Amino acid sequence: MIYLDNAATTFHKPECVVNAVVQAMRHMGNAGRGAHDEALFASRLIFDARQKAAVFFDVGDPSRVAFTMNSTESLNIAIQGLFCPGDHVITTQMEHNSVLRPLYLMEERGVRLSILPADGLGKIDLKELESQIRPETKAVVCTHASNLTGNMVDLKKIGEVCAGYGILLVVDASQSAGVYPVKMKEMGIDVLCFTGHKSLMGPQGTGGICVREGVRIRPLLAGGSGVHSYSKKHPAEMPTALEAGTLNGHGIAGLSAAFDYIEEMGMDKLREQELGLMWRFYHGVRNIPNVKIYGDFDATERCPIVALNIGDYDSGQVADELYTEYGICTRAGAHCAPLMHQALGTADQGAVRFSFSHQNTKEEVDAAIQAVKELSEE
Repeated sequence: MIYLDNAATTFHKPECVVNAVVQAMRHMGNAGRGAHDEALFASRLIFDARQKAAVFFDVGDPSRVAFTMNSTESLNIAIQGLFCPGDHVITTQMEHNSVLRPLYLMEERGVRLSILPADGLGKIDLKELESQIRPETKAVVCTHASNLTGNMVDLKKIGEVCAGYGILLVVDASQSAGVYPVKMKEMGIDVLCFTGHKSLMGPQGTGGICVREGVRIRPLLAGGSGVHSYSKKHPAEMPTALEAGTLNGHGIAGLSAAFDYIEEMGMDKLREQELGLMWRFYHGVRNIPNVKIYGDFDATERCPIVALNIGDYDSGQVADELYTEYGICTRAGAHCAPLMHQALGTADQGAVRFSFSHQNTKEEVDAAIQAVKELSEE
C-alpha cells in the first residue's frame, strides 16, 4: 500500500507518538479532577503540551491555548463566539467547509459575509481585500493553505491590513501547521485554529485554538471544568472558558510527543523532503496526455499537494482504480471545498488529490507517476 492521502490525515505516525498515547492510557487520570498521582500526571502532561503549543505557534501565554477535537471545533468556537448580528466578515473562495458552514450559519443569524474570489489557478488577489472592508467589518477569516490545491496565502500581509483597520484575523492552519512556521505575533494573527492529525502527525481527535491576549470569545459549550463548580456560569478564564468537559488527554499526550518529534527532526528539513517528493510527482505527471493539474506551481511557497484529473473521467473512478489496481491511497471528490472547485471549474468532476509526507519514498512517488501514466493511456 502506498499512502498519498496525508492532507486528510497522516497515516504513518512517529513511533514516539504511538508510545506516548499508550503510556497515557496506562497511567493517566482526569486532569484537574483530583490530587492523586494519576490526576496530577494528566494535569502536568496537558500543561506541558499547552506550553509546547504556545511556543510552536508563538502565542506567548500558554493559558491562551485551548485544546479541542480538531480544526472544525476550533473554527466553530471562534466564528460562533466572536461575531454578532450586524457584524461583517470577509473570507475567501479557498475555504474548507469547516470555515464556510459556520460562517453561513452566522449569516443566517444576521452576520454579513463577503467572499474574496479565486482565479482559475485557485489564487486570491489580496489587493481586493481592502476594497471589501467596511466600518462594520469585524474580521477576516481565512485558511493559510488550500486543502485542495496546496496554494498558500500571505498571512503576514493580511495581518498587516487587518491591523491597519483594527479588525481581527482568524486563521485556519489545518494544512500548514507542521509544514510551515505559523507565528501568531509575527503574522498578526488574533485567533489561530489547528488540528493535530495532519502534518503535526498527532492523533485524530486533537486540535486547538490559540487566542491573542485581549480577544474574548464566547464559549461554544458549557459544563464541567473542575473549577467554580458552584457557579451557574461556565468559567470565563482561558483556557477553561473554551474547554468544557474532560479533555482528550490520551490524544494530547500523543500531540505533545508530535511537537517534540517536529522539533527534533526540524520542520525545515521535513518540509524540504515533502516538497521534494511533491515536485518529483508534479514534474513526472505534468506532461502526461489528458492529465490536468490544478493550482499555482509558480508560487514561492506551497503545501505538498498535487490535485489532478485524467480527461473527463470522474475523479472518484480514477481514485478507485488507483487503489484497487495499484494500491495507491488518494482522496477524490469535492474535498469539502465547494467554492474552490467552482473557481477551478471542477464542481462536477471533482479532482484526485495526492498529498505527500516525509515518510513517503521516491520509489512510491515513481510508482504513482507510472500509475497515472497507465490510467491516462487506458
